[in-house]
Amino acid sequence: MKTLLTVCLSLIALSAFAQNRPAPPPASPPNVPATAAPVNPAAPPLSPAAPAQPGAPIPPPAIGMSPAPAAGTSPVGPIGASPAPGSTVTATLSPATSPAASASPSEVKSGNVFSGNFLVDNFRKGGPVMWPILLVSIVGLTVVIERIFWWLGRWFRRDPKRIEKVFTAIEVGDVAEASRLSRDTRDPVLRMIWNGLNHQHASLQGALQVAAGIEIKRAGRFLVVMDTLVTLAPLLGLLGTITGLIRSFSFLGNEELAVQAVTGGIAEALIATACGLGIAIFSLVPFNFFTSRVSNLEFELQTAATNLEVMLEATAKAKSEAEMAPAR
Repeated sequence: MKTLLTVCLSLIALSAFAQNRPAPPPASPPNVPATAAPVNPAAPPLSPAAPAQPGAPIPPPAIGMSPAPAAGTSPVGPIGASPAPGSTVTATLSPATSPAASASPSEVKSGNVFSGNFLVDNFRKGGPVMWPILLVSIVGLTVVIERIFWWLGRWFRRDPKRIEKVFTAIEVGDVAEASRLSRDTRDPVLRMIWNGLNHQHASLQGALQVAAGIEIKRAGRFLVVMDTLVTLAPLLGLLGTITGLIRSFSFLGNEELAVQAVTGGIAEALIATACGLGIAIFSLVPFNFFTSRVSNLEFELQTAATNLEVMLEATAKAKSEAEMAPAR
């Protein structure tokens, strides 16, 4: 039991804390420096413009200089027009912004469910009630695994052919042979028969009842624990629901945090309820199966004990009649 509990704890810890590495963000393109307009070395230096007098003619532009573009036009001409042949095109390059690079980390994480650890995130959202629910799940899983291995071992230990040989030997009156056949076996029915044959002179029925009780107790081991888990897990989920709703309604007075707090509390309530119901469903099916197997074993032990008592009484009666026949 301790070994299985340790193994289950290790497996759950590994599966819960195994982080999936998120995809690396796409590399942004290198910054391209802006291209300045070509400078004509033959052009004379610019002088500060004098204020224009009213009615004065506008001086022509200097050689090598182009007039400033008017509003609604581009540096190379009107919008939509193609540049003239031989003209110098001045453009300013800016780095292109990719959609992946402009996306925020929260959007990237929400778009990929497996970028983080799903189990750990939901465990944290479930609130403090998730810790006892986790303990209940570990204990339930350990008990189920231990009972499965025990019943598989009992299935391999069954020896119905030897049981038939034992009853055949008792029927012919060879009790010593029946005791020898039922000794050193792992079958629960044969162990009960051996215990009854060795104590038949003291109290056959009492010896059979004690041996059958020991076998039934071994078969029903930890069933009380599973019954408790089936009842306790939904109650813990209901407790998580109540605590989550209390947390939601405690933030309703603050308008800024009301929506976020209410949604977080409802998520906590639903996660705790789902985990509690899941553990109860997982434990209920094996519990009913193991209970039925214990009932079947109890019926087999009672049947074998009754057959043994009847056969021994018949054998003793036949011996007494055989001893009394010569006396007559």
